[in-house]
Amino acid sequence: MPVFIHVLALAVFAQGTSEFMLSGLVPGIARDLSVSVGAAASLTSAYAIGMIVGAPVMAALSARWPRRRALAGFLTAFVIVHVIGAVTTDFAVLFGTRIVAAVVNAGFLAVAMSVATALVPPSRHARATAVLLSGVTLSCVAGVPAGALLGDWSGWRSAFWAIAALCLPALALVFHRAPADAAGREEVSIRREARALGSRPVRRAMLLAAVVNGATFATFAYLAVIATDIAHLPEAAVPALLAAFGAGAFAGVTTAGRTADGELGRGLLLALCALPLGWALLATTSACPAPLFLVTALQGALSFGIGSTLVTRVMRTAQEAPSLGGSFATVALNAGAFLGPLIAGAATGTTDDYRGAAWVSAALAATAVAMVAVSGAGAARARARAEEAG
Repeated sequence: MPVFIHVLALAVFAQGTSEFMLSGLVPGIARDLSVSVGAAASLTSAYAIGMIVGAPVMAALSARWPRRRALAGFLTAFVIVHVIGAVTTDFAVLFGTRIVAAVVNAGFLAVAMSVATALVPPSRHARATAVLLSGVTLSCVAGVPAGALLGDWSGWRSAFWAIAALCLPALALVFHRAPADAAGREEVSIRREARALGSRPVRRAMLLAAVVNGATFATFAYLAVIATDIAHLPEAAVPALLAAFGAGAFAGVTTAGRTADGELGRGLLLALCALPLGWALLATTSACPAPLFLVTALQGALSFGIGSTLVTRVMRTAQEAPSLGGSFATVALNAGAFLGPLIAGAATGTTDDYRGAAWVSAALAATAVAMVAVSGAGAARARARAEEAG
């Protein structure tokens, strides 16, 4: 695997930590900037919206840029907005920096996915994607708990400074190692690529990825309160539970990268069928700490292993859109990450039981299984008609 893909993974690790660390910093931000906890929590939604909107827009704008310029520009902007966020005393400015950070994060990830797959032969696309996304899973394992601890020790601003500092080595390596070639104005047709992304196979692949990621984040957003309110664990145990989920996610992405190819093979189908059962098991056993930790790690592995394979599937079905395919995979993932917790919030608000989030995850995962079953049945009927006609 080319070393530069690991450089990209380092940057993705810093960006993933920035995206997810807010959950542990909300109380400190609310106190320091004199806003409500709900307002501080809205910073997470701002980031998700910025990712969804920013991915296709930034990918389209940067499609004709040299890849080194695009990667370095996005990463430099990411560092700058974190420095601004670390020093501001105005909540509106902080809110704005989160949106900008998400937009440039989305642009970086879209270009990085295209670069990573371009650096390896098609047979290694799944592996390259897994290495890149391992930066996100490692942010769950180490970055998010570390950010929460740093926020407790030194205040939430120190976490923003740490993210900016963490990006600097990756930025230096991007300048020295990134491919410098431009896509070429004559070689890139945004309109043609957009048409390719509107095809039925791409839409199906994106929807499936979004539903699975929605299931993942419906429960992930509520793991902390499930741990404290349902399992009655101390707050100090929450980083360990998040780390268990992240460790499972890292194992799942690594395994998928070595064994999956983006196709709906038997292994992926079996894992997908196990996914809703696992979320249901978490809902029914979450009052007991030991099963909670075990099932959380297992679901992290299943969710991110399946998710990384589905990202590869989106990009494979979007081969005619090499510049924008990565951005639409990013949109699919973040649409799920945005909508899943919203649905879970509606469910838990109605029942006053945080285990409802896991039941929402089970329902969304079961929907994904049904989507695959319906798609497979349709493909089988099409093959049968073709055989009859032949």
